[in-house]
Amino acid sequence: MIFIELFTTFFVIGMFTIGGGYAMLSLIQAEVVTKHAWLTESAFTDIVAISQMTPGPIGINCATYVGYDVLAAEGAPELICILGSATATLAVVLPSFIIVLALCKVYTKFADNFVFKGVMSGLKPTVVGLIGAAAVVLITPGNFPDWKSWALFAAAFAASAWGRLNPILAIVAGGMAGLLIY
Repeated sequence: MIFIELFTTFFVIGMFTIGGGYAMLSLIQAEVVTKHAWLTESAFTDIVAISQMTPGPIGINCATYVGYDVLAAEGAPELICILGSATATLAVVLPSFIIVLALCKVYTKFADNFVFKGVMSGLKPTVVGLIGAAAVVLITPGNFPDWKSWALFAAAFAASAWGRLNPILAIVAGGMAGLLIY
């Protein structure tokens, strides 16, 4: 039963998310924390942090971790937890795969159509809004706990924006600073 719930939840998230992994975060949070209560808000924030540091798209990384964690919380053996990860990952990727495949066919037919161009340009503000919603979820007081975290964020932002620090070096330096501070 839990496999069906995982699959349908992440399939719907994958189907209704436009704009990539960061746009998925607010939907994933609403489903796994609020609706199903599979994770706490704090655990979700930890998943987002880990998903940002691991290679690959953040939405897929989140789905993979949630699929594993939900079954681990139920006391399932490790192999079953891995199958939960695979289920959530497949479910979140499958709609995009199907939609992109269909859009390739449609795009070749309607690329010069005025209405088609209008719809595509209208999606841009929606994507910005979804990414903004994810940012709001991540900076609420319960998820971004103290001034030291804000200081690390400010230092990483300044080093990346003005110092042109390589993002990988910023992640490594932030991790080391976090180990020293906490």
